[in-house]
Amino acid sequence: MLPARQIVRQGAAGADERVVLSYDERFLRRKRLVCESGASVMVDLAETVSLEDGDALVTDTGQRVAVVAAQEPVIEVRGPNLARLAWHIGNRHTPCQVDEGHLVIRRDHVLEAMLRGLGADLTPVIAPFRPEGGAYGHGRTMGHDHFHGH
Repeated sequence: MLPARQIVRQGAAGADERVVLSYDERFLRRKRLVCESGASVMVDLAETVSLEDGDALVTDTGQRVAVVAAQEPVIEVRGPNLARLAWHIGNRHTPCQVDEGHLVIRRDHVLEAMLRGLGADLTPVIAPFRPEGGAYGHGRTMGHDHFHGH
């Protein structure tokens, strides 16, 4: 099992191996991954990171392992007031992918009912899920509590 301690953002071109990971699986610090070839890589990073489709893990021997976003069940959200729908999704701290003319969220029957009630058109699809990162840099937006000491 090869250790991988480095990441190259958008460095997957020409990689020696590929690993296909869901959105949840792409959030890691230390984890054993199995490549498509069956080879194992032990990711051992200094801190927890959010890997993106197209990133590469670099092993101690210099091999690159391409990170590929897995196909997973998601919902395409469309509607006449997309900004309002996005606000309601964001208000629930739900990861959301913003594409041209539509939003994408993970399947969630409660959110789907809410969005239908707001007039959204929902289309279930199987596709890679690549939600927006945090507003303060690369990576995921972490949830927070709403108690601010007021």
